[in-house]
Amino acid sequence: MAKKLKEVDVVIVGLGWTGGILSKELTDAGLKVVALERGGNRTTQDDYALPGVRDELRYVVRHDLMQNTARDTLTVRNNISQEALPMRRLGSFLPGEVVGGSGVHWSGHTWRWTDMELKVRSMYEERYGKKYIPADMTIQDWGVSYAELEPYYEKFERAAAVSGKAGNLRGQIQEGGNPFEAPRQNEYALPPLTKIHASEMFNAAAKNLGYHPFPRPSANASRPYTNQYGAQFGACEYCGYCQRFGCEANAKGSPHVAIIPAVMKSANFELRAHSWVTRVIKDKSGKRVTGVLYINVLTGEEFEQPANMVILTAFALNNVHIMLTSGIGQPYDPKTGKGVIGKNYCYQTGTSATLFFEGKHFNPFMNAGGSNDTIDDFNTNWDFDRSKFGYIGGANISGGFNTNLPIGYRPVPRGTPQWGREWKAATAKWYQAAMKIDASGAVMANRYNYLDLDPTYRNAFGQPLMRMTFDYKENEHKMGQHAAQVINDIAKSMNPTHFTPAVARTDPWTVVPYQSTHNTGGTIMGVNPKSSAVNRYLQSWDCHNLFVVGANVFAHNSSYNPTGPVGALAYWTADAIRNQYLKNPGQLVHA
Repeated sequence: MAKKLKEVDVVIVGLGWTGGILSKELTDAGLKVVALERGGNRTTQDDYALPGVRDELRYVVRHDLMQNTARDTLTVRNNISQEALPMRRLGSFLPGEVVGGSGVHWSGHTWRWTDMELKVRSMYEERYGKKYIPADMTIQDWGVSYAELEPYYEKFERAAAVSGKAGNLRGQIQEGGNPFEAPRQNEYALPPLTKIHASEMFNAAAKNLGYHPFPRPSANASRPYTNQYGAQFGACEYCGYCQRFGCEANAKGSPHVAIIPAVMKSANFELRAHSWVTRVIKDKSGKRVTGVLYINVLTGEEFEQPANMVILTAFALNNVHIMLTSGIGQPYDPKTGKGVIGKNYCYQTGTSATLFFEGKHFNPFMNAGGSNDTIDDFNTNWDFDRSKFGYIGGANISGGFNTNLPIGYRPVPRGTPQWGREWKAATAKWYQAAMKIDASGAVMANRYNYLDLDPTYRNAFGQPLMRMTFDYKENEHKMGQHAAQVINDIAKSMNPTHFTPAVARTDPWTVVPYQSTHNTGGTIMGVNPKSSAVNRYLQSWDCHNLFVVGANVFAHNSSYNPTGPVGALAYWTADAIRNQYLKNPGQLVHA
């Protein structure tokens, strides 16, 4: 029997970026907030300081900051005719499981998604015609515009200490920035990171081919900085330990640095770490939620936390799982196309080339998560005619380094033996002299890519695992082939000594090896409860006092990292709760 606790105003499920933002905004509004985080509470000084933080075995191989698949995982298959099997080890994506979530171990790449994503169906139909979109491609408009989100993007970028260069400042194209970005009202919080040699070479080659390279915007502070919450950031040290690590210099925009300490000072806030939420509780009418059930993973005790409002702010996949186990919303059925929970799961695609230059010294151990120059000529550039290649979406292409670690980074030319004396000699020769050009590509929603509950396998708490059915479709194959062609053309123009060309991902998707932790969809936002789980304010269509915040609300996936719009939407939702919902509790949008 669960122990029933005293009711609070708001219970937050998951304390990463979105949980931190909602907690701060709502405690400032005078609400009593309890945050339940299933991971432990860690700090830079106690857990991410030198020398212990630079432990590649602990953080990369053993996934110290990530979810434990022995306790909870998901099952995976490519299509509905296959039997799904559990993911026993983390591979393709790496959800975090500590206070701060995946925002602790991310690289920091921070983008603004524009109306090309937010109004994806209407814009493509207007330009290319309705028949251009395949019948099984279930993309839809999100119900919100870039103009509405612009001030919230800026608020997040300032909280996260994002370094970059504006390319479109109030409609005026700026030299050195991305000319294809949507207009910004103000410059980035900080100037771009210092360029590294590999990104300079890519920049020159891209310009020579008529492209428009710019420094990748990233939540890695290029100089000391204090954000609006009083969080103090050190300048990036280019230590090379970004992805999968906490930041030793407090230079990376991580929620445990940027916002959670400010929340912890509030008398209205309480954090309960090691608290695993298993279900959101509904009242008898099913129109309202009354709190959550959770288990203290250290003691095994079960608690009921009553609340006037529940906000799911866990990792995208975990938010979907909670909605499914709680029976809120109709589960999606790909055969009929009906239902909304689990619909439009998307991932990302990509490809890369490795270039080897005799005599070069790139110093790959010196970099930051954003040490890349990027081109968006085939991504946010709406003048680029996709119909020539037959796909929807785009890919951003970049050159540089990101966490090329001493053990894990071993670039050798194609044909090198995989072990032995020749491999060792090649590793020693080419470690300093190799660089990559990468593409990150969008994935459009498809009728047969979705999430549901597995009928066979269960987690440590007896709940059904979530089942992922996903594979790349023809649209992604065409996009990947085009991106590979562009990468290889740029690479050849740089005259490398050796060159391992980029190849599109056209084989069936596999959950190994690592690709990106950019999982989206499953509880998508929209304007119609028949085709979306939440409205434009991320409020459940079924239960008005339940909000679901995270990349799980994305109706498809961009080539961009999701954190920028995740942060902007968190502020957007918080604003709607504070200025609309609290004044008149109920549905904010009526279908």
